[in-house]
Amino acid sequence: MLRVLIADDHPVLRRGLIQLMEESLSVSGIYETGKGCDVLSMLRKDPVDVLILDISLPDKDGMIVLAEVKQEFPDLPVLMLSIQPETQYAARALRLGAAGCLNKATAPEELVRALRQVARGEHYMNETTSSILLETIRHPGTALPHELLSERETQVMLSIASGKTLSEIADELYISVKTVSTYRSRLLEKMNLKNNAQLTQYVFRHKLMPMG
Repeated sequence: MLRVLIADDHPVLRRGLIQLMEESLSVSGIYETGKGCDVLSMLRKDPVDVLILDISLPDKDGMIVLAEVKQEFPDLPVLMLSIQPETQYAARALRLGAAGCLNKATAPEELVRALRQVARGEHYMNETTSSILLETIRHPGTALPHELLSERETQVMLSIASGKTLSEIADELYISVKTVSTYRSRLLEKMNLKNNAQLTQYVFRHKLMPMG
């Protein structure tokens, strides 16, 4: 009997997932939220067996939520969902501890299969995700500049591209403004970029976060 938390900002998708799980899995509790900032508090209140996490939440980047969840609940399986192709985020999500990554256009049968597998403590990798990891192993020198950033540098990069100030980023990540500024300088140097405008152009050119 599974207990599942769904974090996705689309109510229709959440309703569909709930109906699918109720019809195809043995579930004892399904919780839902449309906000990334609610995830940790809900997990503390009602522990679950699997977290289904949207990568593009409106209030908080899904990757940041994933990192926070894995820090506090390292054994909790997290299945990432996105409208983006797996090629754009799977490697990073798996490095952060995700148990699997799926596109929202995935067939219901595959989603059910993935949920069963990650609930058993296993990783779920479809053909696309497996190819991404294999290519990374075979050709480590072909990594794009953003793929060489640390997780905290990546968080700062995405926050800057979303238009947040250094103070807002500091509050979100629970670090000082000076530390955020240090991360900013470091990531700009690593990526050979000069300013926030170039950084934002890079992020959207490589589709590292959705437009709007």
